[in-house]
Amino acid sequence: MENKPSSDKGRLLVLDGYNGKILIFDTEGNPLGTLVDDCGGTPDGVCVDPENQHVYWTNMGAHWDQKDGYIERINYDGSDRQLIIKKGETTTAKQMQLDLKNRLIYWCDREGMRVMRSNLDGTGITTLVISGNGPEDQLDEKRHCVGIAIDPEEGYLYWTQKGAPKSGTGRIFRAGIDLPAGEDPASRKDLELLLEDLPEPIDLEINHRNHQLYWTDRGSPPGGNTLNRIDMDQWGQVEVLVGGFEEAIGLAMDIENDRIFVTDLSGSIYRSRLDGTNNTKIYNGQNLKQGFTGIVYVRDGLGW
Repeated sequence: MENKPSSDKGRLLVLDGYNGKILIFDTEGNPLGTLVDDCGGTPDGVCVDPENQHVYWTNMGAHWDQKDGYIERINYDGSDRQLIIKKGETTTAKQMQLDLKNRLIYWCDREGMRVMRSNLDGTGITTLVISGNGPEDQLDEKRHCVGIAIDPEEGYLYWTQKGAPKSGTGRIFRAGIDLPAGEDPASRKDLELLLEDLPEPIDLEINHRNHQLYWTDRGSPPGGNTLNRIDMDQWGQVEVLVGGFEEAIGLAMDIENDRIFVTDLSGSIYRSRLDGTNNTKIYNGQNLKQGFTGIVYVRDGLGW
């Protein structure tokens, strides 16, 4: 697939989970290079700090039942790679988000059955939510925390517990962004179940301008895997915006230009408007044996 060169300075950083790479694309889906050639594990979530020109990403680790997940950071130019969250501090790190105003990292720990955060330098690790404990609970995929979105202004965090593949047991929860004083993260009283009986919800993003929650789902009808959204003021009907993905995972928003990008495990990148119209596959890496997980839009790629 060959696309026309883009004059848009925006860039996409895409995690190739199969090959452990961070790839750079323009917004037309043209590959521009590789930022990290060996992530040392299976990368899953990615975020950027534009002011400090840092890229953060999660690694899931090699063993789902051991604390060998981790989070790394590198400069935009590929220099100064640092281990931020070390092995032994999280189990299976999945989607992540940055709160740059308060200098915090948030992430979901799948088999750790946790929602966690730390300072941007990895200090001050805090567990905010615990959905299970021990080996028996680890086998229950309804407890697996995967996707995360944060709303610091309103004071909430949102996360998915995906359930078994395409089982209709997936859920989306909400709680206060801070653990209430004196409460246990395993039994916090402000936890809300927002949506249930979802096929397999994965990653989350919030359109703060329109107060809408978006997520990828790896099994919703019609037409297979889907991109979905819901109005966060009413929590009414779920809108299925796009279908037909092949194991949809990552999503990234460019709200200013009315665009959303989705990745799937077939190694494809899709672009549509925020309402799901004009959906186009802009890149297909299936023949290259690529499998994409996380994605982030960078407004100014600074020479990428």
